[in-house]
Amino acid sequence: MSEAEKTPKAGSEETHGSQAPQGPVPAASAGHVSEADGNLPARLGEERLAQPVVRTGMFGVQDTPDTSGYGLLRVHRVPPIESPRPYGSYFDEVADALGSALEAAGVSFSDAIERVVADRGELTFHIRRERLPEVAAKFRDDPALRFELCGGVSGVHYLDDTGRELHAVYHLLSITHNRRVRLEVSAPDADPHIPSLVGVYPTCNWHERETWDFFGIIFDGHPALTRIEMPDDWKGHPQRKDYPLGGIPVEYRGAKIPPPEERRHYA
Repeated sequence: MSEAEKTPKAGSEETHGSQAPQGPVPAASAGHVSEADGNLPARLGEERLAQPVVRTGMFGVQDTPDTSGYGLLRVHRVPPIESPRPYGSYFDEVADALGSALEAAGVSFSDAIERVVADRGELTFHIRRERLPEVAAKFRDDPALRFELCGGVSGVHYLDDTGRELHAVYHLLSITHNRRVRLEVSAPDADPHIPSLVGVYPTCNWHERETWDFFGIIFDGHPALTRIEMPDDWKGHPQRKDYPLGGIPVEYRGAKIPPPEERRHYA
Protein backbone atom coordinates (compact mmCIF):
# COMPACT_ATOMS: atom_id res chain seq x y z
CA MET A 1 0.00 0.00 0.00
CA SER A 2 1.36 3.41 -0.99
CA GLU A 3 1.82 6.29 1.43
CA ALA A 4 -1.04 8.14 -0.27
CA GLU A 5 -3.38 5.23 0.35
CA LYS A 6 -2.35 5.06 4.02
CA THR A 7 -3.24 8.71 4.59
CA PRO A 8 -6.74 8.89 6.13
CA LYS A 9 -9.29 10.90 4.21
CA ALA A 10 -11.34 13.64 5.86
CA GLY A 11 -14.67 12.23 6.95
CA SER A 12 -17.99 13.96 6.34
CA GLU A 13 -18.10 14.89 10.01
CA GLU A 14 -15.21 17.29 9.34
CA THR A 15 -16.82 19.07 6.42
CA HIS A 16 -19.70 21.47 5.96
CA GLY A 17 -20.32 22.35 2.33
CA SER A 18 -18.00 22.42 -0.64
CA GLN A 19 -15.97 25.35 0.71
CA ALA A 20 -15.59 24.09 4.29
CA PRO A 21 -12.12 23.29 5.67
CA GLN A 22 -10.96 19.72 5.08
CA GLY A 23 -9.60 18.88 8.52
CA PRO A 24 -7.87 21.26 10.95
CA VAL A 25 -6.68 24.61 9.69
CA PRO A 26 -2.93 25.18 10.17
CA ALA A 27 -1.99 27.98 12.52
CA ALA A 28 -0.92 31.26 10.99
CA SER A 29 2.76 32.06 10.86
CA ALA A 30 4.35 34.56 13.25
CA GLY A 31 1.81 33.64 15.93
CA HIS A 32 -1.00 35.87 14.71
CA VAL A 33 -3.84 35.94 12.17
CA SER A 34 -4.07 38.89 9.82
CA GLU A 35 -7.37 40.51 8.94
CA ALA A 36 -7.17 39.05 5.43
CA ASP A 37 -6.52 35.54 6.77
CA GLY A 38 -9.48 35.88 9.13
CA ASN A 39 -11.79 36.30 6.14
CA LEU A 40 -10.56 33.23 4.28
CA PRO A 41 -13.20 30.53 3.63
CA ALA A 42 -11.19 28.09 5.77
CA ARG A 43 -11.26 30.43 8.77
CA LEU A 44 -14.94 31.26 8.31
CA GLY A 45 -15.75 27.57 7.97
CA GLU A 46 -13.84 26.80 11.15
CA GLU A 47 -15.94 29.37 13.04
CA ARG A 48 -19.12 27.85 11.57
CA LEU A 49 -18.12 24.38 12.75
CA ALA A 50 -17.74 25.74 16.28
CA GLN A 51 -21.47 26.55 16.40
CA PRO A 52 -23.84 24.07 18.11
CA VAL A 53 -25.24 21.24 15.97
CA VAL A 54 -28.99 21.62 15.59
CA ARG A 55 -29.73 18.73 13.22
CA THR A 56 -28.03 15.64 11.78
CA GLY A 57 -28.85 13.72 8.63
CA MET A 58 -31.12 14.83 5.82
CA PHE A 59 -34.89 15.27 5.53
CA GLY A 60 -35.42 14.85 9.26
CA VAL A 61 -34.75 11.08 9.13
CA GLN A 62 -34.47 9.65 12.66
CA ASP A 63 -34.15 6.10 13.97
CA THR A 64 -34.59 4.65 10.47
CA PRO A 65 -32.16 3.64 7.71
CA ASP A 66 -31.04 6.83 5.95
CA THR A 67 -30.92 6.16 2.20
CA SER A 68 -30.31 9.80 1.27
CA GLY A 69 -26.53 9.53 1.50
CA TYR A 70 -26.41 12.38 4.01
CA GLY A 71 -26.54 10.36 7.21
CA LEU A 72 -23.44 12.06 8.65
CA LEU A 73 -24.45 15.59 7.67
CA ARG A 74 -24.34 18.01 10.57
CA VAL A 75 -26.29 21.27 10.37
CA HIS A 76 -24.86 23.97 12.63
CA ARG A 77 -26.77 26.86 14.13
CA VAL A 78 -26.18 30.09 12.24
CA PRO A 79 -25.41 33.00 14.60
CA PRO A 80 -27.53 36.15 14.20
CA ILE A 81 -26.06 38.48 11.59
CA GLU A 82 -25.78 42.21 12.21
CA SER A 83 -24.14 44.58 9.76
CA PRO A 84 -21.86 47.41 10.96
CA ARG A 85 -22.05 50.93 9.61
CA PRO A 86 -21.55 52.09 6.94
CA TYR A 87 -24.01 49.84 5.08
CA GLY A 88 -23.30 51.27 1.63
CA SER A 89 -25.54 52.39 -1.23
CA TYR A 90 -28.59 54.35 -0.04
CA PHE A 91 -28.91 52.11 3.02
CA ASP A 92 -27.25 54.56 5.44
CA GLU A 93 -29.52 57.36 4.29
CA VAL A 94 -32.60 55.22 4.92
CA ALA A 95 -31.37 54.17 8.38
CA ASP A 96 -30.60 57.77 9.33
CA ALA A 97 -34.00 58.97 8.12
CA LEU A 98 -35.75 56.23 10.09
CA GLY A 99 -33.76 57.07 13.21
CA SER A 100 -34.68 60.76 12.90
CA ALA A 101 -38.37 59.95 12.39
CA LEU A 102 -38.44 57.67 15.44
CA GLU A 103 -36.61 60.18 17.64
CA ALA A 104 -39.08 62.88 16.61
CA ALA A 105 -41.83 60.59 17.93
CA GLY A 106 -39.98 60.02 21.20
CA VAL A 107 -38.76 56.50 20.36
CA SER A 108 -35.09 55.58 20.25
CA PHE A 109 -33.75 53.55 17.33
CA SER A 110 -32.71 50.62 19.55
CA ASP A 111 -36.12 50.50 21.23
CA ALA A 112 -37.78 49.77 17.87
CA ILE A 113 -35.05 48.03 15.84
CA GLU A 114 -33.32 44.89 17.08
CA ARG A 115 -30.64 44.84 14.36
CA VAL A 116 -29.97 45.85 10.78
CA VAL A 117 -28.60 43.53 8.09
CA ALA A 118 -27.21 44.72 4.75
CA ASP A 119 -26.51 41.64 2.65
CA ARG A 120 -26.55 40.75 -1.04
CA GLY A 121 -27.88 44.14 -2.05
CA GLU A 122 -30.79 44.03 0.41
CA LEU A 123 -31.40 46.06 3.56
CA THR A 124 -33.39 44.37 6.32
CA PHE A 125 -34.62 45.96 9.55
CA HIS A 126 -35.38 43.42 12.27
CA ILE A 127 -38.17 45.12 14.24
CA ARG A 128 -39.52 44.42 17.70
CA ARG A 129 -43.01 43.09 17.06
CA GLU A 130 -44.81 45.52 19.40
CA ARG A 131 -43.29 48.42 17.39
CA LEU A 132 -44.11 47.06 13.92
CA PRO A 133 -47.15 49.26 13.04
CA GLU A 134 -45.41 52.39 14.33
CA VAL A 135 -42.22 51.75 12.37
CA ALA A 136 -44.16 50.82 9.22
CA ALA A 137 -46.10 54.10 9.45
CA LYS A 138 -42.80 56.01 9.60
CA PHE A 139 -41.58 54.23 6.48
CA ARG A 140 -44.80 55.17 4.69
CA ASP A 141 -45.30 58.77 5.83
CA ASP A 142 -41.87 60.32 6.45
CA PRO A 143 -40.88 62.52 3.45
CA ALA A 144 -37.30 61.21 3.51
CA LEU A 145 -38.55 57.62 3.33
CA ARG A 146 -41.86 57.46 1.42
CA PHE A 147 -42.18 53.69 1.10
CA GLU A 148 -45.70 53.84 -0.28
CA LEU A 149 -46.17 50.20 -1.26
CA CYS A 150 -45.90 46.87 0.54
CA GLY A 151 -45.31 44.28 -2.15
CA GLY A 152 -45.99 41.21 -0.04
CA VAL A 153 -45.66 39.36 3.24
CA SER A 154 -43.49 36.23 3.49
CA GLY A 155 -43.55 33.73 6.32
CA VAL A 156 -40.51 31.77 7.53
CA HIS A 157 -40.33 28.97 10.08
CA TYR A 158 -36.99 28.49 11.85
CA LEU A 159 -37.72 25.31 13.76
CA ASP A 160 -34.47 25.40 15.77
CA ASP A 161 -34.50 29.12 16.64
CA THR A 162 -35.98 28.73 20.12
CA GLY A 163 -38.20 31.64 21.09
CA ARG A 164 -38.08 33.13 17.57
CA GLU A 165 -39.42 30.28 15.45
CA LEU A 166 -41.89 32.26 13.31
CA HIS A 167 -40.86 35.21 11.15
CA ALA A 168 -42.88 37.55 8.94
CA VAL A 169 -41.05 39.55 6.28
CA TYR A 170 -42.55 42.66 4.67
CA HIS A 171 -41.17 43.90 1.33
CA LEU A 172 -41.49 47.67 0.95
CA LEU A 173 -41.04 49.80 -2.17
CA SER A 174 -40.56 53.56 -2.38
CA ILE A 175 -41.98 54.75 -5.67
CA THR A 176 -40.86 58.28 -4.88
CA HIS A 177 -37.19 57.42 -4.28
CA ASN A 178 -37.00 54.10 -6.20
CA ARG A 179 -35.74 52.18 -3.16
CA ARG A 180 -36.50 48.86 -1.52
CA VAL A 181 -36.19 47.62 2.08
CA ARG A 182 -37.38 44.64 4.06
CA LEU A 183 -38.96 44.64 7.51
CA GLU A 184 -38.63 41.40 9.48
CA VAL A 185 -40.34 40.58 12.76
CA SER A 186 -40.30 37.37 14.80
CA ALA A 187 -42.60 35.65 17.27
CA PRO A 188 -42.23 32.49 19.37
CA ASP A 189 -44.14 29.38 18.41
CA ALA A 190 -45.82 29.44 21.82
CA ASP A 191 -47.15 32.98 21.20
CA PRO A 192 -47.49 33.36 17.40
CA HIS A 193 -48.97 36.87 17.46
CA ILE A 194 -47.78 39.80 15.30
CA PRO A 195 -49.64 43.12 14.84
CA SER A 196 -51.39 43.40 11.49
CA LEU A 197 -50.24 46.05 9.01
CA VAL A 198 -53.52 46.20 7.09
CA GLY A 199 -54.21 49.60 8.65
CA VAL A 200 -50.90 50.93 7.31
CA TYR A 201 -50.65 49.00 4.04
CA PRO A 202 -54.08 47.71 2.88
CA THR A 203 -52.35 45.40 0.37
CA CYS A 204 -51.27 43.26 3.35
CA ASN A 205 -54.83 41.99 3.73
CA TRP A 206 -54.62 38.89 1.54
CA HIS A 207 -50.89 38.46 2.07
CA GLU A 208 -51.29 38.20 5.83
CA ARG A 209 -54.14 35.74 5.33
CA GLU A 210 -51.86 33.58 3.19
CA THR A 211 -49.06 33.77 5.77
CA TRP A 212 -51.45 32.71 8.53
CA ASP A 213 -52.86 29.95 6.33
CA PHE A 214 -49.43 28.44 5.59
CA PHE A 215 -47.43 29.29 8.74
CA GLY A 216 -49.93 29.87 11.54
CA ILE A 217 -48.85 33.43 12.37
CA ILE A 218 -51.80 35.27 13.96
CA PHE A 219 -51.95 38.88 12.80
CA ASP A 220 -53.71 40.80 15.56
CA GLY A 221 -56.16 43.38 14.24
CA HIS A 222 -56.62 41.76 10.82
CA PRO A 223 -60.21 42.34 9.60
CA ALA A 224 -60.82 38.74 8.43
CA LEU A 225 -58.05 36.27 9.19
CA THR A 226 -59.43 33.22 7.34
CA ARG A 227 -58.05 30.56 5.01
CA ILE A 228 -57.20 31.79 1.54
CA GLU A 229 -55.34 28.87 -0.10
CA MET A 230 -56.31 25.74 1.83
CA PRO A 231 -59.88 24.51 2.43
CA ASP A 232 -61.65 26.10 5.38
CA ASP A 233 -61.58 22.88 7.42
CA TRP A 234 -57.88 22.12 6.78
CA LYS A 235 -55.95 21.16 9.89
CA GLY A 236 -52.51 22.66 10.46
CA HIS A 237 -50.30 24.99 8.45
CA PRO A 238 -48.54 23.13 5.63
CA GLN A 239 -45.51 25.40 5.11
CA ARG A 240 -44.19 24.87 8.63
CA LYS A 241 -41.06 22.76 8.95
CA ASP A 242 -42.74 20.38 11.39
CA TYR A 243 -45.76 19.71 9.16
CA PRO A 244 -45.97 16.07 7.95
CA LEU A 245 -44.48 15.59 4.48
CA GLY A 246 -46.64 12.61 3.55
CA GLY A 247 -48.46 9.54 4.72
CA ILE A 248 -51.67 11.40 5.47
CA PRO A 249 -55.06 11.00 3.74
CA VAL A 250 -56.41 13.62 1.35
CA GLU A 251 -58.12 16.19 3.53
CA TYR A 252 -60.86 17.58 1.27
CA ARG A 253 -63.53 15.80 3.34
CA GLY A 254 -66.30 15.43 0.81
CA ALA A 255 -65.36 18.28 -1.52
CA LYS A 256 -66.48 17.55 -5.10
CA ILE A 257 -64.51 18.75 -8.11
CA PRO A 258 -66.60 18.69 -11.31
CA PRO A 259 -65.20 17.28 -14.56
CA PRO A 260 -63.38 19.73 -16.84
CA GLU A 261 -66.29 20.15 -19.25
CA GLU A 262 -68.55 21.28 -16.39
CA ARG A 263 -66.16 23.77 -14.80
CA ARG A 264 -66.66 27.48 -15.21
CA HIS A 265 -64.50 28.94 -17.94
CA TYR A 266 -63.96 32.35 -19.47
CA ALA A 267 -64.17 32.98 -23.21
